[in-house]
Amino acid sequence: MAVTGLIITSAAPRNLGARPMSAAEQTWVDSVFTSLTPDQRLGQLFMVAAYSNKDKKHAQRIDELVRTYNVGGLMFLQGGPKRQAALTNRYQAIAKVPLLIAMDAEWGLDMRLDSSMHFAKQMTLGAMDDDQYVYQMGREIALKLKTLGVHVSFSPVIDVNSNPDNPVIGNRSFGENKEQVSKRGVAYIRGLQDHGIVAVAKHFPGHGDTDVDSHVALPVVNTDMARLTNVDLYPFQKSFEAGVMGVMVAHLYMPLFDTIKTQTTTLSRSLVTGLLKEKMSYQGLVFTDALNMKSVANLYKPGELDALALIAGNDVLLFSEDVPLGLQRVREAVAAGKITQEDIDARVRKILRAKYWAGLNRYQPVDVPNLVDNLNRPLSRKVQQQIYEHAVTVVKNGDDLLPFHRLDTLRIASVTIGTGAGSTYATIMNKYQSGPVYSVANRYAPDSTFERLQSRLAPYNVVVVSLHGMNNTPTHNYGIGDGALKFIRQLQANPRLKTVVVAMGNAYALKYLEDARTLVCGYEDNYPSQLVMPQVLFGALPAKGQLPVTVSPTLKAGVGLPTPDFHRLRYAAPESEGLDSKVLAQIDNIALESVAYAAAPGCQVLVAKNGAVVFDKSYGYSTYDKAHPVESSTLYDLASVTKVAGTLQTIMYLKDQGKLSLDAKVADYLPELRTSNKKDMTMRDLLLHQGGLKPGIPTWERTVNKAGLKPTFYASTRSDDFPNEVAPGTFSTRAVNDSVWTWIVRSGLLPKIKGKYPVEYSDLSFMILKRVSEKLLNQPIDAFLQKTFYAPLGLASMTYNPLERFPKACIAPTENDTYYRKTQLQGTVHDQTAALTGGVAGHAGLFANANDLAILMQMNMQNGRYGGQRYFQSPVVTEFARPQVAGNRRGLGWDHGNPEKPEGPTSNLSPESTFGHTGFTGTCVWMDPENKILYIFLSNRVYPDGGNNKLRQYNIRTRIHDVIYKSLVKS
Repeated sequence: MAVTGLIITSAAPRNLGARPMSAAEQTWVDSVFTSLTPDQRLGQLFMVAAYSNKDKKHAQRIDELVRTYNVGGLMFLQGGPKRQAALTNRYQAIAKVPLLIAMDAEWGLDMRLDSSMHFAKQMTLGAMDDDQYVYQMGREIALKLKTLGVHVSFSPVIDVNSNPDNPVIGNRSFGENKEQVSKRGVAYIRGLQDHGIVAVAKHFPGHGDTDVDSHVALPVVNTDMARLTNVDLYPFQKSFEAGVMGVMVAHLYMPLFDTIKTQTTTLSRSLVTGLLKEKMSYQGLVFTDALNMKSVANLYKPGELDALALIAGNDVLLFSEDVPLGLQRVREAVAAGKITQEDIDARVRKILRAKYWAGLNRYQPVDVPNLVDNLNRPLSRKVQQQIYEHAVTVVKNGDDLLPFHRLDTLRIASVTIGTGAGSTYATIMNKYQSGPVYSVANRYAPDSTFERLQSRLAPYNVVVVSLHGMNNTPTHNYGIGDGALKFIRQLQANPRLKTVVVAMGNAYALKYLEDARTLVCGYEDNYPSQLVMPQVLFGALPAKGQLPVTVSPTLKAGVGLPTPDFHRLRYAAPESEGLDSKVLAQIDNIALESVAYAAAPGCQVLVAKNGAVVFDKSYGYSTYDKAHPVESSTLYDLASVTKVAGTLQTIMYLKDQGKLSLDAKVADYLPELRTSNKKDMTMRDLLLHQGGLKPGIPTWERTVNKAGLKPTFYASTRSDDFPNEVAPGTFSTRAVNDSVWTWIVRSGLLPKIKGKYPVEYSDLSFMILKRVSEKLLNQPIDAFLQKTFYAPLGLASMTYNPLERFPKACIAPTENDTYYRKTQLQGTVHDQTAALTGGVAGHAGLFANANDLAILMQMNMQNGRYGGQRYFQSPVVTEFARPQVAGNRRGLGWDHGNPEKPEGPTSNLSPESTFGHTGFTGTCVWMDPENKILYIFLSNRVYPDGGNNKLRQYNIRTRIHDVIYKSLVKS
């Protein structure tokens, strides 16, 4: 059947056949071509399937095809990277002409190989707001393919997916809009080819409007020339203009081109030669789709398919099932005049040109020993995550619930369906929400499972239900179970509950969820998508994506609601923020050294850059008996970090509100000091530790005698008179707070030196500051901090007296106190004075994990802006953090490094503006406002002996700080 009426605007083609040939290329192609016998030339037209997960017989069969029949290339399918690389080197070593190695790598090597990186399927790419990440993904895949010795990628898919019931294309397509498909297809092609990989656009002339899988049966496409030209061929034409070097012809039946019902497009001369090569002037390599696919293989005798495909105009015969018979049938076709020898020779030369372009004229074997390191490019992680950051789509946002704003007003619980409790999604959700994450691992769990779950959700006013493990099968609800759908409907029917539905899979599945008032699509269910989704829900990242396909009459392509960036702490790959992950990994050695040398039984280390956590690991155990591994949720006694995480927050708040003057006398706020030796001390003096206060005074020592605890101060049971738990089974008197305060007021001062008090770090300063805060706030400091800072910030773990909220097993123990409380401390504050006064003190008492401390400190680095709220109205943190007085390294309440000591508290590589604090129990937090670096180290080095000084002896905390700065990538 002649094809007429096709009108396609064609720019000068820039594909393989049209590319100018250099003298060197001409020489190489001619020399190789003339060195081959006619049969050997025919072998170059065949690209056979190879596996790296099969037995020796398979490898020997490939050896024979390469050695005896001179096949031109191999298409690797399932296996593993190192095994494939070794086989590639083996096969190349015996090839007369270097082999063209190909793979299906549409979304990365893991489309075919185990232990390989998955980037994103093309529907995910279609949802993005920026094409540059398609190019970057193409680049990263290309570099991995080259490392593996691969030259051809059968990608991208540029089918316009206009049929939602398409069982084989679906989320492999960029979408239903031909312009978007074309733009993203071209970006992908350029990403591959700019980095040395032959891109193959597929599946010509368009597989998007089918409802049959061509791997199983022959799809029928009843289209007219106008639609074919306007829709399906459009992306191919654009790819040709962009210079795509290869195109793959689909197995379809199109009555428009052939009247024989079993005539697949792969074998249609009207389509391959008439349309593709002549009408559309395509001169690049034309690949058949796999010739073993049931849609064509079952219709022909062995070898016939190969000859028919060549006669139709294809250049490369992919996945021939019988190469010897195929060669015989091709020779018969030439003898019969069905195809000319000149035509065969021209195609062989075209293949040799592709080999030259791919660098096979200077073939080098794959570097197998260094393969894993070479494949694991850290930059790939950055690109991988950026794709999902730009793709996640808020489809519906009833009540403007997203991103979650006032966390102190929301009681959020999450339910994951189809994934386990330890998923990345659950881990990241727990970093933002204080409520639980319930896991229903079975997607098809019975109703009874969900009924039991309903009662556990009663205390919450927001429930986030995420659907995982979905599939791409329209006939099975894309893997969403009936029980899950019923559960979601029941939640939505509850008027006091707001339900957020998150689909971590195919966008077409949203048609089963469109009744949700708040609906989000993540497109895929993998590490980066699970990492990104919670960040979008909580406003750490803005939503940017749009649906690339029409799901239903109400959910059309292009739907996507942007959400704001609340500047909450993010989680990202180090490279995304300019740090080298390989250098940063040296932290592991130092942290493990601290455990091995008993500097501490375990620790948490967190590093953030530009508001993104780029390193967050836990090491060792809570104790040396290794009973409980340290987890990210483990709470640590912060010791003196309490000064800046607790008391100083209230002082900065009061200063910011205009309720406190730094140059006022402390006695102006605490009149009882007016008749004391502290009557002239200013607030600034307290914050700078230059008011003459001693480092500490006896407190608990006054409450004990040789016989033990004085009954005046302690009781063995809690009561109104003895409310303060000093240790389990020991409670101090209510009056002890007044006693301690009296002792502080009456305490002596340091002698002056040259008329001034020396700078002397003192816990007493912050005990007095707490007293000032509570006087001005007219409430206990812990209640104020919880209401004003910790609850709105979502700091579930940050608290005084953690045993009131958490089981003991969640808390790292500190000292085995043999001199005061005579017990192993776990969950009661280590500092004796803080414990004596009820666990809430100005200088100690706070417990937290590294993540929650990081959130608070990130808010400080952002001068009070966090999560869509302003905690400080002025740059008060900047004012307090900078050094104030020559000769005093400290800021107002904040500490700084000591440049005079080579092994000081901060890295000598950090700028002088770095501020933070350390804690006696083995903790520190340091913030660098110039490089926007946040570093947290939490440990229980005082377990079981407070005299253990190995953490400082081995300089563990500072050495880790050094590594962070060494990891900074120079611009």
